[in-house]
Amino acid sequence: MSLLCHEFTRQGHQVTVVTSMPHYDNNRVMPAYRRRLWVRERQGDIAITRVYLYVPTKKTNVLGRLLNYVSFNINSVLAGLLAGKQDILLVPSPPLTNGVAGWILSRFHRIPFIYNVQDIYPAVAVRLGLLKNARLIRIFERMERFVYRKAGAVSVISDSFRRNLRQKGVPEEKLPVISNFLDSGFVKPMPQCNPFSKEHDLDGRFVLLFAGNVGLSQGLDAVIDAAERLRHIPDIRFLIVGNGASKPGLVEKAEHLCLNNVLFLPFQDYERVPEMYATAGACLIPLRKGLTEDSVPCKLFTIMGAARPVIASVDRESDTHRVITEAQCGLCTPPEDAQELAEAILSLYEDRDRAAEMGERGRIYVENHYTSDSVARKYRDLFESLIKKRS
Repeated sequence: MSLLCHEFTRQGHQVTVVTSMPHYDNNRVMPAYRRRLWVRERQGDIAITRVYLYVPTKKTNVLGRLLNYVSFNINSVLAGLLAGKQDILLVPSPPLTNGVAGWILSRFHRIPFIYNVQDIYPAVAVRLGLLKNARLIRIFERMERFVYRKAGAVSVISDSFRRNLRQKGVPEEKLPVISNFLDSGFVKPMPQCNPFSKEHDLDGRFVLLFAGNVGLSQGLDAVIDAAERLRHIPDIRFLIVGNGASKPGLVEKAEHLCLNNVLFLPFQDYERVPEMYATAGACLIPLRKGLTEDSVPCKLFTIMGAARPVIASVDRESDTHRVITEAQCGLCTPPEDAQELAEAILSLYEDRDRAAEMGERGRIYVENHYTSDSVARKYRDLFESLIKKRS
């Protein structure tokens, strides 16, 4: 979303953002923002209000997550009421409760709001086992239908999302498909040997990179199992970068198996992202069975932009599988199948020329389909149509 906001300002629009205080990297509000209700700051031409939210110590705690959502939404509504008059609201999800906050602000300011669906909730939470209480599930499903009904448009990031929401009764004319995109000037092909690879003793290794939220929807257990199957090859390294609810268990499993070919790192500074991806011989997108239809990982475009091949453990019916197959930029294996994953890794390890060709095709594909200016123009056209309709 931050890249999209910068693209809007580059195209001459005024942008105001209401978001949370930084907390994602370490699951704690950063020290500079603690004990404050909100903080106003600027990034270039973007006016930002960061608001307080409760951060649970365990992301798997349902009550903690609800307090996280409610605290953010109450404070974001208050900040939004004081943010001045806007023309339109773009409200990303998850969490689902953001849609209710967006509706309240749209009513107060008398402007339309667009609900941007990045993950379909509560379906994902139910499949992950985070939501088990039948009454609570029904409450969230009613909230979901309410938000879809009240939004001026429900923008989705893939055709499978659109099919899902059509089955839930959302009119087709309210469901524009606007994909995520890549900052192709920032993430670009770079040498595999670079300061990041030197710092972590990865020069000359065939590195399998996973970068992002180490959460419950990722099938990273299979990655550890694949690492165990490939431990006999000394120059293969698995690099898992990020934090999340599943990380402690994965670290414990790797230590129990005495794997010296797996390296865990925390989230890296944004400026180091291009070097990190350049270090990889191939990048991993492991997802659990049945979840790939309700989620399209943004990291797919980053991997393609870095000209690295993708190995994705996803369902065949998913948009992720479709894009990789269409672009011919990687391999797909069944979710949570460590043996198939290990074999896919080994095939690229043994044929580096093929891996390089896949990476190059991915870069060409993403430049042709997923650039920031083209996606921003689609949003701008949607904004203008809703504003005109409202007036």
